[in-house]
Amino acid sequence: MRAEPAVPVAALAAIRAPFETLGAETVDVPILQPLGLLLDLAGEAMRARLFVVQAAGGEETCLRPDFTVPVVRQHLESGREAGRYYYEGKAFRSALGADQPDEFRQIGLERFAAHGETLEADAEIAALAWASAAAGGRADLTLHLGDIALFSAFLETQGLAPSLAARLKRVAARPRLLAAELARAGAEPGAPDDGRLADLLAGLSEADAASLLEEVWSLAGVEPVGGRGAAEIAQRLIRRADAARAPALTVAQAEAVRRFLAVDDTPAAAFATVRAIAGKSADLEAALNAWSRRLELLAAAGVPADRLRFATALGHAFDYYDGLTFEVRSGALAPDRAVAVGGRYDGLPARLGGKTAVKAVGCMVRPWRAWAGGEA
Repeated sequence: MRAEPAVPVAALAAIRAPFETLGAETVDVPILQPLGLLLDLAGEAMRARLFVVQAAGGEETCLRPDFTVPVVRQHLESGREAGRYYYEGKAFRSALGADQPDEFRQIGLERFAAHGETLEADAEIAALAWASAAAGGRADLTLHLGDIALFSAFLETQGLAPSLAARLKRVAARPRLLAAELARAGAEPGAPDDGRLADLLAGLSEADAASLLEEVWSLAGVEPVGGRGAAEIAQRLIRRADAARAPALTVAQAEAVRRFLAVDDTPAAAFATVRAIAGKSADLEAALNAWSRRLELLAAAGVPADRLRFATALGHAFDYYDGLTFEVRSGALAPDRAVAVGGRYDGLPARLGGKTAVKAVGCMVRPWRAWAGGEA
């Protein structure tokens, strides 16, 4: 495992300083995290980048690839409605490039509220990430903005079947799955490759579907791996079959989606292009007006307007983001090596068992990338 070099003490303190002004509670989370849960949130493609650990006969776990999910779980366990949590520590993901570290330091903050000023919180967190990244001394930073919710508002303008629109919204933050939907454009509904097994499972209760799948495994001498239970795998097979049989995008609709996802420009130009592609829609207009307010708040917080970009396809490795997304990038580093990332994930607490609605937004900074003398 390749460890990231240490950032000089003075530079690290400068990068950390913006986080220390917010009065957040300092937290730590276990270094071992449940593998199955993280694969649910990131998809199977993430498996190759995780460091898996399993004791004899125990549940598969992995070294924490990120802090957000365990911090959310910790917040839910506290029983509190609101909270601000600051963390700093090592995360572990297999590098995309041979010259990149697998072990690296993250500094971040997660903010939770039962209600409140969502746009103000979005701007506060994005401005925090910008201030921390800029404190590292790089003069070539750009704040790239996106919005998963804007994609949902755009889809509502396209006259899609409700089931198709819902499916596209679910895969909005997963480029591979979204590309698969676009590739199906114009196709007639049919059965998936694994449709025969899915047909056997369809209509059964979760317990009966899991029992049938376990019986199939036993007869075939198959031993499942990967931290997923029979019930979960059965439900996934059924959902895949349902998706294959569902209506597909028309060629014209797919082209409109592709044009939308290709938008990457200054915010004003990007929003004008979105309006031109989508046409008039009250929901879309409300979403774009909300962005005008976010931009005002970012400017008030000191983020230079000439350092902003808006990309409709901006997403992250984990698919729990459902609103604002952002990345701070350096011109000296490739786009997939962001200095800071973050966004809004209001739906994640419920996915992790939260019983009440929680508004959640957070960010993470990589100090080694933020420091001007660091990653190159």
